[in-house]
Amino acid sequence: MIIYINNHNFHYEMENLTRLFFPNTRLEIQREIPEELQPPYIYTGYNEKHGEVVITAEVCVGDFYEKEERIFSFDNDNLELEMALMLFEKFTKLTEVRPPWGVLTGVRPIKLFRRLAFDHGFDYAVDYFLNKFMVSDEKTKLTVETEKNERAILALSGEKSYSLYISIPFCPSRCSYCSFVSASVERTKNLVEPYVDLLCRELEATAEYEKKLELRLESVYMGGGTPTTLSADQMRRVLMTVRERFDMSRCREFTVEAGRPDTIDEGKLKAIMECGVDRISINPQTLNDEVLKNIGRRHTAAQIFETFDLARKYNFKHINMDLIAGLPGDTPESFRNTLDGITKLAPESITIHTLSMKRASTLTKDGKTLDKKEAEATAEMLSYANDKLHGNGYYPYYLYRQSRMVGNLENTGWSKKGKEGIYNVFIMDETHTILACGAGAVSKLKDQKKDTLERIFNYKYPYEYINRFDEILKRKERIESFYAEHY
Repeated sequence: MIIYINNHNFHYEMENLTRLFFPNTRLEIQREIPEELQPPYIYTGYNEKHGEVVITAEVCVGDFYEKEERIFSFDNDNLELEMALMLFEKFTKLTEVRPPWGVLTGVRPIKLFRRLAFDHGFDYAVDYFLNKFMVSDEKTKLTVETEKNERAILALSGEKSYSLYISIPFCPSRCSYCSFVSASVERTKNLVEPYVDLLCRELEATAEYEKKLELRLESVYMGGGTPTTLSADQMRRVLMTVRERFDMSRCREFTVEAGRPDTIDEGKLKAIMECGVDRISINPQTLNDEVLKNIGRRHTAAQIFETFDLARKYNFKHINMDLIAGLPGDTPESFRNTLDGITKLAPESITIHTLSMKRASTLTKDGKTLDKKEAEATAEMLSYANDKLHGNGYYPYYLYRQSRMVGNLENTGWSKKGKEGIYNVFIMDETHTILACGAGAVSKLKDQKKDTLERIFNYKYPYEYINRFDEILKRKERIESFYAEHY
């Protein structure tokens, strides 16, 4: 389907909005406007006349045709939103679908709400979400509650605060929904040991910048991939490098994403605990064995319970568990069974993700598409999670969204009081600098005065990281000059 863009630069938003309603349709942006438009098409136009602006929105799909023009004052700074709203009205008529996040297509709705509330007041922000962005009552309430709970965490960060991210880009196998750059340990076993050696060297170099610039470490997060694909000895080497080289005296949280139950054993848990990690994440995704098979997991639901009990045996007092709503073969009933089973374990925090159909995932490549029934079923799952988690003493403390999510829904972190994952809040709010080490890692240097980020990219793949390691260290020299310029 062609999206005609006439005389404006709002193509990115118009394309994303169209994709919400036509997730399985190939879209093509075209700026050359023919004399006669061939259906199916979407047309948006912008024209200035006599000090005013005329916005045109036209939709011709199947038997549906509707065209509308509206006139706005030239000094209206919300013309992109007005154009999106005109399209939104027509798409909802055509598809009989009303996305719960309205016209919002961005990753960070909580940050957007906070900015509106700061600039114009709380009531203004709520009204804007409901009546300008067309966000549903349910999602607006979730936004309000999450933003309030985030504020106390954001207040912990100071001008020289930063967080550390450590990338372990290996997995036992690739899940069907995943598009992350990670390598199967079975195919890249010979890379793991040299990778760990160089990762420790990069951590040591990064710690020198912390010391020289007098930065304050707030949180550490080891993610992936699946960090627990490393051996216990390899885990210990990486984690002890952090403990010994960085100033951990004010670090508020040290997380290791333990990931899949089939990669966790007593030796690894002991190593993680002995290195001072105080938060781990065990990610079952579902307790439905059939769904686990569908997504390419090599463990059972029974192993999830065994792994959780083992982590408690080693006295981990903060365990997070990740679930995904909308997985292939899952139903609202089986999702309820999963969530009921997880809440009985009483982990300190639970993250509820919505399936995102990434273009590079196996699911998408195999032809899996999004449909209205699945979107409705996934929305039912999230509504149940909202009620169930509130009823069991959890509250939402961070939220973000991704492209191509089933039902245009969201990912939400829930926790018990005092058990929030603060790294999650810092990274999603872009609160302060993130210094990142490892393959695929991206350091984000925060200019607090201008509220902007500068990025330093590491090479994506383990073999690139190993072969071009000196270049990575060279790039990281920018950290020092950045702070000299901005602080």
